[in-house]
Order: sequence, then structure tokens, then C-alpha cells
Amino acid sequence: MDFEEIRKALDFLSGETSAIRLQQKYILDFVEEVKALRLLNEEKDKRIAVLENRVADLEQYTRMNEVIITGLHVRPHSYASAVAGPCPAGELSPRVTESTEEQVASFLLSKGIRLDCDSVEACHPLPRRGNNDRLAIIMRFSNRKHKSALLKQGRLLKGSDVFINEHLTKKNGDIARKARFLRRQKKIRSTWTTNCKVFIKLIGTPEEAKVLVVRDITELDKYD
Repeated sequence: MDFEEIRKALDFLSGETSAIRLQQKYILDFVEEVKALRLLNEEKDKRIAVLENRVADLEQYTRMNEVIITGLHVRPHSYASAVAGPCPAGELSPRVTESTEEQVASFLLSKGIRLDCDSVEACHPLPRRGNNDRLAIIMRFSNRKHKSALLKQGRLLKGSDVFINEHLTKKNGDIARKARFLRRQKKIRSTWTTNCKVFIKLIGTPEEAKVLVVRDITELDKYD
């Protein structure tokens, strides 16, 4: 190979090297762009998560004065009218005028639980999602004090198949259900809700049996 051929070969190699360097630069620039977009997406996901948590907290706050009563069968007005006996002219049967709130109060009184009806702002059944769903009644109080007083008497319903619980959002409801499952599996010692927050107590010595508030269902994965 003469000098001219060597020079041409070197020029060719130089051109190829330059082309490879350009390609490498393009690839590196593309990788950096992908990294930047990934960071932006991560930041966006964090902001979305924060906003979702705020919305969930606000939704839960609007339910702070409410309880859900399950397992209690109440008569709708149409049914009460149909089965009510004859009344004197101009008078209504007590069964016709008996509201959901009054039926709930009457049942609770039969269990030794006194309900201050003046503190109740609303009381009505919730729509059922399916035919097999248990009837649920929502009751809203004028303040949290009356709600807490009713919940404290809930132990008197033991054995009645009627339960009174705080009105949790779907997020907190899912947390509470998983916590109860873990308790039945003896993975945790106990669980309860206070002011619509889910608490668990761990198994162990007094030093190990900590009480924790669970804000996200993934926090329970470590006990599963």
C-alpha cells in the first residue's frame, strides 16, 4: 500500500470516527433528555399524590360528624302505610309517621342506648349496590361530641348483628378492612378508628406493642 492509499484509509477512518462521535453525542443527549423527563414525571406524580391525599382528607373531613349503622332493618313509609291499622278520622297511625331516625332511636333505646334526636341533622338509608348488600343507614350529628358519645355506647349492641361505625372514605375503609383482616390473622394485636383515622396496635412486649396511625394501605404490607 502506497502513501496515497494510507492517507485515504486514514481519512476514511477519521470520517467514520467523527460519525460515531456524533452518534454517541446524540445518544448521550437523548439519554439525558429521558432522565430529565423521568424526573419531571416523578415530580408530577408526587404532586398528584399530594393533591389526591388532600382531596381524600377533605372528603373525610366532611364525614367527620357522621356514623354508618349496618344490620338494622327499617320500614319505609310506603310499607308502614300499607300495614298500618285503621285510625280514627283525621288521625295518622304512629307507624305511618315513624321516620328512619325515630326507628333507629327506638331500636337503640331497646338496647339501653339513648340517642339525643335534637343533635341529629340527618338520618336516611344509603342506596344498596347489590341485592346481597346489608342495609346501611347514615346518621349525621350537629357536632362531633354527640357522634363520639354514640360510638362509645356501641358495645351495648354486642350480639345484635347491628354495628355503628364512623363514616369512612373508601381509602380509609379499605385500610380499616385490611387492618381487621390482619387482626383476625393475629398479625397485629388490635385495630380501631378514632376521628376517622385508622389505628393499629402491634404484637409484642409493652415496648414493642406500639400504637400506630395508618395513613396508607401500603403501610400494612409489612405485617401481611
